[in-house]
Amino acid sequence: MEVTIKGSTIVRPAQETPKGSLWCSNLDILTTYHLPMLYYYKPNGCSDFFDPGRLKEALCKILVSFYPIAGRLGYDKNGRLEISCNAQGVLFVEAETTSIMDPLIADFSENSQVFRLVPEVDYSGGISSFPLLVVQVTKFICGGVCLGVGLQHSLGDGAMAIHFINSWADTARGSSPAIAPFIDRTLLRARDPPTVKFHHVEHDPPPSMKSTLESHSDDPKSYIVSTFKLTVDQLNTLKAKANSSSATKYSAFKILAAHIWRCISKARGLSGDQATKLSFPVDGRSRLNPPLPPGYLGKVIFLCAVVSQAGDLESESFTGTIQRIHEQLNQINDEYLRSALDYLEKVSDLSSLNRGPHTHRCPNLAIIPWNRFPIYDADFGWGRPVYMGPGDIVREGKVYILPSPTNDGSLYVVTCLETSQMKLFEKFLYDFHFIEHKERKLSRI
Repeated sequence: MEVTIKGSTIVRPAQETPKGSLWCSNLDILTTYHLPMLYYYKPNGCSDFFDPGRLKEALCKILVSFYPIAGRLGYDKNGRLEISCNAQGVLFVEAETTSIMDPLIADFSENSQVFRLVPEVDYSGGISSFPLLVVQVTKFICGGVCLGVGLQHSLGDGAMAIHFINSWADTARGSSPAIAPFIDRTLLRARDPPTVKFHHVEHDPPPSMKSTLESHSDDPKSYIVSTFKLTVDQLNTLKAKANSSSATKYSAFKILAAHIWRCISKARGLSGDQATKLSFPVDGRSRLNPPLPPGYLGKVIFLCAVVSQAGDLESESFTGTIQRIHEQLNQINDEYLRSALDYLEKVSDLSSLNRGPHTHRCPNLAIIPWNRFPIYDADFGWGRPVYMGPGDIVREGKVYILPSPTNDGSLYVVTCLETSQMKLFEKFLYDFHFIEHKERKLSRI
């Protein structure tokens, strides 16, 4: 796919905004890359479909209240990362392509094509040299449009990014955003002195492969990305199997995460004594006490992790695996999250905890649930997106759970695995009789 850049602009807030530095919490500092997101829109017949002028005007307006986004990264006198609120602006790129849009929707197999739809950020000039938000509007020859967004992770997490994009869309339609940003990150300061009360397994080094015979390729060409749809009926079947033998009613995420973990471990052919770590993000906004104010502008994603032997996942009941996740999630309350912030405070070099391909590649797994985000509310005045998804899925062992574009209750499981394992994963994912058979077998023991 050839993408031609037609022009680029620095967009600044429409009026004077507060100057100064915004303190960053330990969570904000932990991850510093741009989070890429892709929104696809089909033409609605309007002559001004995705007019760049209208988008930029709305962006100018919304940056007044979300003013840290128009700033730059910097360091305070102690060398700690901070955001300089200096209104230097965000990058807005206009592009076009002779390709058609439909083949790209929900297709992450060609990551190089996806990356062309989000502006490339040049980090070589130092942390103060690049915009914290980059946007690209790419028009396809068929009339469709992709809105590619890259938001610097120190600004916030996925929930904050969706809040900003939907607020921008509201502004473009002439509406007032429902929730104003709350700009005070000191609510997530570590305690003085830091008090670590729990073993934070989420920050332990991930297990490595025990046997060189089981070593897996680091060549990206050996990976494939596939998207699998789970209908409402299939999800209800999973829930029924999970809750049939337990007094506890488990959430849909716990059930699906357990199922995916078991299926991927089996598809990988892990030996029984191989340790495997499942990691997933937990939004701390409502788990903290008191809860953070609505619209909190910052990163509030904590990690939750569960470690098991692959053999245990193979032999235990489906409910047993769900219970592992349930117990770990249940302990994540205000005290646990404050302990996590204090743990990070005591780490001398937070970059040592940076998450990347090494944290979720085989034998491990990362599941990122976006199914509760209002990702399809980004209507800029020309209709809702026909598809929205992440731009960084091509990393082995990474899984996204996305909602259906049609709001029919189904879910999409976007998975990156070694090519040789994907067919097996697909087989196990849809093989609900396998769960049923194992439950009956265990009940007879």
